[in-house]
Amino acid sequence: MNRINKILSNYKEADNKHRLLSIYFTAGYPELEDTATILRGLQDSGVDMVEIGLPFSDPLADGPTIQESSTRALKNGMTTEKLFGQLKDIRKDIHIPLLIMGYLNPMVQYGIEEFCQKCSETGIDGLIIPDLPVDVYNESYRDLFESYGLINVFLITPQTSEERIRFIDEISRGFIYMVSSSSTTGAQQSFGPVQKEYFDRVSAMNLRSPQIVGFGISNEETFKQATEKAAGGIIGSAFIKFLDKYGIDRISEFTERIRGDEN
Repeated sequence: MNRINKILSNYKEADNKHRLLSIYFTAGYPELEDTATILRGLQDSGVDMVEIGLPFSDPLADGPTIQESSTRALKNGMTTEKLFGQLKDIRKDIHIPLLIMGYLNPMVQYGIEEFCQKCSETGIDGLIIPDLPVDVYNESYRDLFESYGLINVFLITPQTSEERIRFIDEISRGFIYMVSSSSTTGAQQSFGPVQKEYFDRVSAMNLRSPQIVGFGISNEETFKQATEKAAGGIIGSAFIKFLDKYGIDRISEFTERIRGDEN
């Protein structure tokens, strides 16, 4: 069973207040060779899942913090081939689900099938590609991705129609990435009534696929708000800022702040 499906299955079966915590970081940031160290630190701190950002020069869905981390990672020398090299032996000691989040252009340049094959060889469980339309995926890439055991995660926003959400739910094989707002990524201190209405509306649809909320989660309050109706939350910008301020040796402090009294 794919590790993403396994952790989602465990979540469904558990009758407790634990909510899944997924962390995003940019590969090659703060320093080029930090990728494996950060992954180990996140696993040791109790994170349920990790999204590894493949830096790109034109990240349309990313806010300033992640854009800056991508720029620095590229200057550090991060490439797709370099990332796969860093991940070559990662499954010797990392057992949590790993996803690569990136844009379609670098994957096409690398070769879509070659990219999927490398993901499979290095133990990547899924992909998040914000600029890959669900229709294009379903028609052109679905069979290929699934042949390599990869789950493709789709994004929805407050503006996504119910019809579209149900179509995404139908073809999803993992979770749905529930974008909290229509803006780019970035930390917020709390969620307002519009976002809460959106969370309630999607929850009431009783979708087959679990939802995990991303964009805007930065602290214990926003994590709790986002996961009142969803299976978990994804944090990116706030973690990047933490790495920038404190480095890679205090990761557990960050996750403890987010979890609060959950544990």
